[in-house]
Amino acid sequence: MSVPTVARWAPPTVEMLTALLHAVRDWEPFDGDAVLDDIAAVLDDYTPTEYEVDEQAPRLRGHLVRLSNLAIASRIDERDERVAVLVAQGREIRSAATPSDHRRAVGYVRQMAWTLNELHELLVANQCLTEEP
Repeated sequence: MSVPTVARWAPPTVEMLTALLHAVRDWEPFDGDAVLDDIAAVLDDYTPTEYEVDEQAPRLRGHLVRLSNLAIASRIDERDERVAVLVAQGREIRSAATPSDHRRAVGYVRQMAWTLNELHELLVANQCLTEEP
């Protein structure tokens, strides 16, 4: 029987510590209320202005990235096909540029919000997120 060898510890490099510091500084805690508020603002009967669409699109993209990463990290996308489909759909939607035509841009952010809403609901149903009381 052979004894497993363990790599000798080496102190982290400056580059590793710098990357870690940037990651910690850029981290923002998950804000479920902000996600639901942004979804509601886009899916409301009111049509967002061009300025509002320009503000909402990056926020919705960020929410999609965060919830998609949560689904992948928890491996729920491997157990629930609906989650896997929404993660793929979210990846495709958020990688597209916001259309310059206002009506198409509104449709684009609404499609993002709908996908985000469905993904959020499935993550709550699969107990990856808790529903706020």
